[in-house]
Amino acid sequence: MDTVLVVDFGAQYAQLIARRVREANVYSEIVPRTMPVAEMLARRPKGIILSGGPASVHVDDAPSIDPAIYDSGVPVLGICYGAQLVAQQLGGEVRRTGSGEYGRTPLELSGSASLLFGDLPREQQVWMSHGDSIVAAPSGFAVTATTPGTPVAALEDRDRAVFGVQFHPEVVHTERGQELLKAFLFDVCACRPSWTKVSIIEQAVSEVRAAVGSERVLCGLSGGVDSAVAAALVHKAVGDQLTCVFVDTGLMRLGEAEQVEETFRRQFHVDLVHVKAADRFLDALDDVVDPERKRKAIGETFIRVFEEVARDHSDARFLVQGTLYPDIIESGTADAATIKSHHNVGGLPEEMDFELVEPLRNLFKDEVRAIGAELGLPEEIVWRQPFPGPGLAVRIVGTITPERLDVLRRADAIVVEEIKRAGLYREVWQSFAVLPAVRTVGVMGDDRTYEYPIVIRAVTSDDAMTADWVRLPYEVLERISSRLINEVPGVNRVAYDVTSKPPGTIEWE
Repeated sequence: MDTVLVVDFGAQYAQLIARRVREANVYSEIVPRTMPVAEMLARRPKGIILSGGPASVHVDDAPSIDPAIYDSGVPVLGICYGAQLVAQQLGGEVRRTGSGEYGRTPLELSGSASLLFGDLPREQQVWMSHGDSIVAAPSGFAVTATTPGTPVAALEDRDRAVFGVQFHPEVVHTERGQELLKAFLFDVCACRPSWTKVSIIEQAVSEVRAAVGSERVLCGLSGGVDSAVAAALVHKAVGDQLTCVFVDTGLMRLGEAEQVEETFRRQFHVDLVHVKAADRFLDALDDVVDPERKRKAIGETFIRVFEEVARDHSDARFLVQGTLYPDIIESGTADAATIKSHHNVGGLPEEMDFELVEPLRNLFKDEVRAIGAELGLPEEIVWRQPFPGPGLAVRIVGTITPERLDVLRRADAIVVEEIKRAGLYREVWQSFAVLPAVRTVGVMGDDRTYEYPIVIRAVTSDDAMTADWVRLPYEVLERISSRLINEVPGVNRVAYDVTSKPPGTIEWE
């Protein structure tokens, strides 16, 4: 399969570039800038992309790369910082002009023929974010585009197949950015568009079969997207060798446990162990208020329950984990398995001595969803919003009781139903209800009430590191509020959280 390497020079640029390359059906891998060029070339890439980054090429210890890469015969595309590095290392001039460009910027193509721009319009809008500018191209390079503030906004040396663009083609604000990336991938690198949902599944199935052989496999199901897709993939690969363990903590959303049963036992005919352990988790959470103590109590109880099931399946040698590619990148590939060990099944202890099977380790979240749909998982699982490992326990501010869980579960279902009804569910990163364990005075009919408030939370985010509150239409908030008060006994007040992250967090804890 053709591969394009994306060299990471910092921030989140590399991940976005890698995703855009894969959207063009070409497999991409992110590698650190410290990787020796010989090691990069040993992977036989069809192309190499140098990402943007937050640094300046003029600072001490500026991120760099071995210039031998430009004479390797492998096409190179530098983006933003990557383009400045190309220019500086090959004899051009990069200068801090005092007038950087940020945001939407008009770009004009020069008269020079360009492999990257091809038949794209002479004038187009691109997205800039730079303080330094390339003011002179290296010898042998043609300047193919300019902007009002950057005399060398794009450059290329066809003989060496080295290209650079000062703007960010990977962001949606660059109007024709994906077309430019496709030109590099297909016209310059001669890549084949072979990275598809079907090929991803076939490759993952083949790798799982090769690793597992005839051994037994355990998979911890959480009800979330990653563990569900990982389980479906492994089941496609090894069938009855797989046993899925679903620990029902009693802290799940409304109907979630039933959906796991329906999907994996009845639809996929998986050997499913459904451990109904709600009482044990409630006992562990009795009179616990501090959110960190809640998390610890839930984690320890989960481990004990899973250990009991594992003892009953002592012939299992492998454990499925839903590690994704961003987890691997952020952990530093060499010891990613150690850092993320057992994360998706609640932090299982290493002494359980399983070998890991990670069928999603090369995939981004959007790819996981796509192959989940291809495998036949229901839309409610494939497009499910992120849900905290400790479940509803961290959405009740105060002690956990069966009554409060019931109120919150019913309230949360209404919030999600109305967000879906408004056609906003896939646009929102997370939308849910929070129950502060306090009572507020209200009036219903002729009587005073003393019941719980419900707080609605809805945020947009790309990676959960930062988040902004969603400007939900008033009519949506009105419907949610009316239904919560009329349909959920014990609720008499509704509020909407308009806090971003930072300073707040997404969950209330």
